[in-house]
Amino acid sequence: MVKATFMFGAGDVRVLDVPDPVLQESTDAIIRVVRGCICGSDLHPYHSMPASGTGRLMGHEAIGVVDSVGADVRTLTPGDFVIVPFAVHDGTCVFCREGFHTSCVHGSWLVGGQSEALRLPWADGTAVKVPGVDETADEALLASLLTLSDVYLTGWHAAHMARVAPGQTVTVIGDGAVGLGAVLSAREMGAERIILMGRHEARTDLGREFGATDVVAERGEEGIARVLELTKGEGSHVVLEAVGHAPAYEQAYGIVRPGGVISRVGVPQFDSPPAGFGQLFGKNAAMTGGPAPVRAYLEDAIGRVLSGAINPGRVFDRVVGIEDVPAGYAAMDARESLKVMVKP
Repeated sequence: MVKATFMFGAGDVRVLDVPDPVLQESTDAIIRVVRGCICGSDLHPYHSMPASGTGRLMGHEAIGVVDSVGADVRTLTPGDFVIVPFAVHDGTCVFCREGFHTSCVHGSWLVGGQSEALRLPWADGTAVKVPGVDETADEALLASLLTLSDVYLTGWHAAHMARVAPGQTVTVIGDGAVGLGAVLSAREMGAERIILMGRHEARTDLGREFGATDVVAERGEEGIARVLELTKGEGSHVVLEAVGHAPAYEQAYGIVRPGGVISRVGVPQFDSPPAGFGQLFGKNAAMTGGPAPVRAYLEDAIGRVLSGAINPGRVFDRVVGIEDVPAGYAAMDARESLKVMVKP
């Protein structure tokens, strides 16, 4: 038996003993989870999920050790230390080949990252080995590698899709882990000015260390006015929206400059965002973004973490054991923690 996290409804998170995961397909692998975590997107069902008698297996971010592999797995062997992205993909379909793994024709979303072990479908196409690292590695290194399963590379995806370039002004909306990853990514891509819109001082302080040149705590019309003031009325070349709620999008089109780009990676919690004359059309502004194909960026990001060029694992500010995952959810929901790591 292994311990695994389930959500049974809004605010109802439980850790249960369940049978060990087993290979179901020849392309599967079983991963013993070394570190998992709670994502800001997990708080959406935590707020709104209808009550369920069976519960939903939780966790889509993990690093771990390969325990066993199916007969058709060729790139992984038991004992390999791997990063497991939040999306499962075969790695060979047309969309995977074009770098959009989250649109894989055989794809799905990872589940079981907040558990002691998980079954990984399409293991060859999904997991990536980390050379020279095992589970005894320094905690700071493990933390940074864990961010590559989702949050840091989701921030990178936002900046990549917006084509952030040297000399630009970039505004990041949201001071969660993804937003801070976007700040770090914009700095790496050479942005001259990075404005972080957030009001939680501990988070925005880390944002400044990651590269933010300005912090705007105001929201809504006041926040828009403040960014326009900072940019001499011109607005921001790029806006990276890492929240997913309608007010964040409204701020985004309020501050993007004519000819600019809005890149959205916050999981949308509203339908049909306005894109008319007053939002995008009148400014000749573009909108891009979506679920991050982190697999497309992993090898390069692993190299930068191992070299010490980046340390995105600093977003973790609390570690819980598997039994205390419900308390980790409560801490993130109460904004007592930025991001909670799970140590099975």
